[in-house]
Amino acid sequence: MRIPMSFVALFIAVALLQVSSGAISPLDALGGLQSGFSRAQVGLLGSAHFFGFFIGCWWAPRLIGDIGHARAFAAFAACGAIGTIAHPIWMEPYPWAVMRVMTGLCIAGCYTVIEAWFNSEVTNATRGRVLGTYRLIDLSFSMLAQLLIGFLEPATYLSYNLLAIICCACLFPLTLTRATPPASSKMPRLRPIKAFLLSPLGVVGVVVAGVTTASFRMVGPIYGQEVGLAAEQIGYFLAAFVLGGALAQLPVGWAADRYDRRWVLIVMSVLAVGASVNMVLYASSSQWSVFFCALLFGMASFPVYSIASAHANDFADGNVVVELSASLLFWYAIGAIASPLLSSVLIEEYGPSALFVFISVAHIVLATVGLARMLSRPTVEEKTPYRYMPRTSFVIGRLFKRRTDKRQ
Repeated sequence: MRIPMSFVALFIAVALLQVSSGAISPLDALGGLQSGFSRAQVGLLGSAHFFGFFIGCWWAPRLIGDIGHARAFAAFAACGAIGTIAHPIWMEPYPWAVMRVMTGLCIAGCYTVIEAWFNSEVTNATRGRVLGTYRLIDLSFSMLAQLLIGFLEPATYLSYNLLAIICCACLFPLTLTRATPPASSKMPRLRPIKAFLLSPLGVVGVVVAGVTTASFRMVGPIYGQEVGLAAEQIGYFLAAFVLGGALAQLPVGWAADRYDRRWVLIVMSVLAVGASVNMVLYASSSQWSVFFCALLFGMASFPVYSIASAHANDFADGNVVVELSASLLFWYAIGAIASPLLSSVLIEEYGPSALFVFISVAHIVLATVGLARMLSRPTVEEKTPYRYMPRTSFVIGRLFKRRTDKRQ
């Protein structure tokens, strides 16, 4: 069955958003270092992005209810374009941090609109094809965005103008489509404490996923520069991480659906620690070693969010899936906000290897909690299917809603 044209417009918008948002993080890191920012100040930019992302996730559904999907999307896209194009005007770390709040707000808001639109039009006949295409575009264009770093000169008008143009271009598919915008839906309730009580390991898993992913993608360019990579090589380094995560989805999903997910999380954490040790010991020996270690690290750490989310959903009834998804993304954002600043400070104090020591400690904590939870309660008999879950908005659970009520 063919995908309706209205979905094609949404897919194009997703691709453009991924390119503009994914490229600005490493571009800011390299441009900030070139402009004399401290490593801690570069890390602050990554934390500011996720702070804006968190605000956007919370605010977007309310704004959509007030002014509608199309206007809200235009407002968030304009916010991202302004935040991007203003970078060369004021080359200072704290104004840049404010601009990164704006770009984070843009990503969360625009994805909230897109996913609400998807959810209103997807049917049982098109769901599998639409979600598979969505996940493929999410990963493919995220990887492409990292590779753009080899072609964008840091701290220049041209580079930021190009990304702002791409951000503005995402307006065309949604504003020109003839599809009727969906009716506004209620914001899922945020109950992060309830989510923790339901699945402590699931919450710790998504926090560690936030710590790992945000640290690597936001502060990884600092590490790359410290170990002697050129700008285009840093792009390959970051893209290898995303590629590793994409390659791991099928085998990890197979294991997560057949074995106790607590063991899967523990094994993945041990592998992430091993990959981090490889980054410390061998990555500086050659460029290919850096790329291969990043690939292994992505394979070990990237699926952790989806495994933790699936594990938490194993203990949830179907009527709280959307609420649980939003709460897990809240916890992910908490880890992602704190980790870039903290990891960049550690690099400044102790050198580039401190990034992976920090990530290793986070995964050791996750493995320890996993072992403790195995002693606290048995695993569930019936599990929800594993799926790769993009970390994009609080309403993502509606689009990826699983049949989690085992009693039906």
